[in-house]
Amino acid sequence: FMVKLNKQQAIDNLHTSFLKNDLPSILIGDNIRVGVKIIEGNKERVQFYEGTVIAKKNSSINTTITVRKVLQGIGVERIFLIHSPKVASIEILRSSKV
Repeated sequence: FMVKLNKQQAIDNLHTSFLKNDLPSILIGDNIRVGVKIIEGNKERVQFYEGTVIAKKNSSINTTITVRKVLQGIGVERIFLIHSPKVASIEILRSSKV
């Protein structure tokens, strides 16, 4: 039993080392702009995805948000793992109460 507890503590310590501390508090209904790192060949750039947060799931390092935007009359939803190294930035443009 003691060994299992130590394994869990080691996993938790590893998770906390990868958590981002500079994230804003994201609520459902917020309009946000997510900067996603994209690698094309040997070049890296940041592409922004702007939309409304319609879901927030899980906790700790596995926190995901679902962002929806309407593009040319078609709804597009994308799920982001907010602590992922591919997510460069998250900026809240407008907060709404849902």
